[in-house]
Amino acid sequence: MPFFGEYECKLDSKGRLRLPSQLIRQMEGKGSYDFVIHRGFEKCLMLYEKVTWDKIVKQVEQLNVYNRKEREFLRYFFRGATLVSLDSADRILLSKRQLEFAGIAKEVILSPLNDRIELWSPENYNKLLAEEPADLSALAEEVLGKPSFEKDEDE
Repeated sequence: MPFFGEYECKLDSKGRLRLPSQLIRQMEGKGSYDFVIHRGFEKCLMLYEKVTWDKIVKQVEQLNVYNRKEREFLRYFFRGATLVSLDSADRILLSKRQLEFAGIAKEVILSPLNDRIELWSPENYNKLLAEEPADLSALAEEVLGKPSFEKDEDE
């Protein structure tokens, strides 16, 4: 199920992030919240509910470690992946290496991407927003405009 909302949050001095209650209510954990966090694309961190991560891992496990490109992807995909749980104050601890990778200092923006949550520094997030296509309609047409059976015939 996709997540909704956009959240501006602050880290405490130990690098802990309190997840917004509106976001927690959208999750499957129902009292026990385990997550995996790792380096995402475009200099952000990705936060997955553990059940979602497990589904992705099943797909990724199909890759061949004897194929160089697939091995490289596996290495980068799993690098720095960390299991975290919500504490009693609904916080997760982000490592210094993760924060440095994403350029996150004291503030973080949480932006859902379907069934996962991207964690952005405000600077990187604002850059991303500034780079949005001028014509989102054209992008939507290119990505979603053809029914899937037509895409298969063209490829």
